[in-house]
Amino acid sequence: MGRWSYTRGLHDLGNSVYAYLQPDGTWGWSNAGLITDGEASLLVDTLFDLKLTGEMLDTMRRAVPAAIHIDMVVNTHANGDHCYGNELVADAQIIASAKAAEEMKELTPMRFARILKEAPHGQLATYVNRIFGPFYFDNITLTPPKQTFEGELTLSVGDKTVQLIEVGPAHTRGDTLVYIPGDRTVFTGDILFIGGHPIMWAGPTSNWLRACDRLLALDVETIVPGHGPITDKKGVAEVKGYLEYVYQEARARYEAGMSARDAARDIPMDRYAAWSDGERIAVNVASIYRELSGEAATLNSIQLFGMMAELAQ
Repeated sequence: MGRWSYTRGLHDLGNSVYAYLQPDGTWGWSNAGLITDGEASLLVDTLFDLKLTGEMLDTMRRAVPAAIHIDMVVNTHANGDHCYGNELVADAQIIASAKAAEEMKELTPMRFARILKEAPHGQLATYVNRIFGPFYFDNITLTPPKQTFEGELTLSVGDKTVQLIEVGPAHTRGDTLVYIPGDRTVFTGDILFIGGHPIMWAGPTSNWLRACDRLLALDVETIVPGHGPITDKKGVAEVKGYLEYVYQEARARYEAGMSARDAARDIPMDRYAAWSDGERIAVNVASIYRELSGEAATLNSIQLFGMMAELAQ
């Protein structure tokens, strides 16, 4: 979307709404947002560690007086790059979907740090150190939401209406859109990765496609993804097309009896060759195979990252 440069830092979207962007949008480099009206403020997501979150908050406070005290925080989902910085705004009213709040308890910063340290030496360790090496997790205290909701929740930021719309399980179990109808703006969390392969930790694919349809049906002009540059409905359509394509290709290989590992290697990704993090196809195919087989259990994180490490070589 040509109106907005994809540069690190705070971007004024107009009418006291801001996006905080972190190029290049790959692993851990997530976006956040700030919604204000008068002295009232709502922060959309914190960042992956305390240093990055502190820098973001300092930037916001220098530029926007209402950000000196954050009133509310919405975590769009449970991945650490959207909530691990919560302790720096612990006095705010922190809100998330009930499913996201429950999922946050499962992969605490301490446990995540331990998993990274205990990754077997070799290909997997090299991979996780490359993608997560820039971040520091050891000093983070999990700060969970104080308020949860199911379905939808309407908030007021001053006189500005903000609608929280639960669309998970999709990327994770409790994905939430943050929609400001009066400003025709939406923060999508990781329902959208722009310029990078999305990753389906939860699924099913049909729910993620419905989330894309929900975005396409909204009266919006400005769309801030969880990762990547600010976009519009064309960006939504591209992500939807990716999900449809991968599902169709994975299903054909599932029905042919091919393993998920082999299918991930076999699916042609030429049309998405310019997108980053292509190894995520391994997780997406594994999730689709789980859907098709009716299995409830997911692969553990070490297995999934191991599959991606193989493809990333």
